[in-house]
Amino acid sequence: MQWRGRRGSQNIEDRRSSGGGGRGMAVGGGSVGLLAIVVIGYFLGVDLTPLLNDQSVPNSGGGEITAADEEAAQFVSVTLADTEDVWKTVFQEQLGETYTPAALVLYKGVTQSPCGGASGATGPFYCPGDQKVYLDTDFFVSMERQLGAGGDFAAAYVVAHEIGHHVQDELGILSQANNARGNSSEADSNAISVRTELQADCFAGIWARHAEAQFGSIEAGDMMEAVNAARQIGDDTLQRNAGRVPSPHTFTHGTSEQRSRWFQTGHDSGQLGSCDTFGAERL
Repeated sequence: MQWRGRRGSQNIEDRRSSGGGGRGMAVGGGSVGLLAIVVIGYFLGVDLTPLLNDQSVPNSGGGEITAADEEAAQFVSVTLADTEDVWKTVFQEQLGETYTPAALVLYKGVTQSPCGGASGATGPFYCPGDQKVYLDTDFFVSMERQLGAGGDFAAAYVVAHEIGHHVQDELGILSQANNARGNSSEADSNAISVRTELQADCFAGIWARHAEAQFGSIEAGDMMEAVNAARQIGDDTLQRNAGRVPSPHTFTHGTSEQRSRWFQTGHDSGQLGSCDTFGAERL
């Protein structure tokens, strides 16, 4: 992905040096180490930190900002700018409406949001309470080392997926889905969550198609990185890698096949109408 030297977003809120209380996780080795448990917990939509049996160490948040941290922040800024330009165009051309960009909070360690605390146990997320994406760029390292989903475009896919939730918020879809989940059984709530997440994957695919057309920033192999990332974070793959038998009724984000396919659907069409996961008979 060609991103260096390109426009960055002004909608970045940098909290990496702000510190703040909290407790960090001790990191274990291997694909099912402690960090993997935390990452898996995020993608399953639950906080699995109790499984760590309090194997934690004090962490004040913040800390030294390294050269790698700065490069990751610049990368995120450029990717966010790309989403802003793409969704501005898509909203104008396909809806005749104006897109209002989301802000993105960069933090290191822990921070707070209207949706609760943000830490390694939550992973990247979108909070409709303040219409911001929360991201600790160390998560990109977790993706590569623990999940086998490395590469610039895989990281860009994560940002684009979270912005996909903001697009849902802009369209009024996210509030409807969350209200429906609040009035549903656990199984039905999980099913609604899956449709919500798969639509965000599809929206990420729309972004990828338009980014390629508008900026020419997509390079050979980039799409494979994104599709691989989508596959690596499927509920079935994560549960299997954690030594569990996949349990479809507990899925909250969709299977590896579903996530990669809906991302590809968005990329192939470039149209919002192709991403109606809530009306789809087959996910």
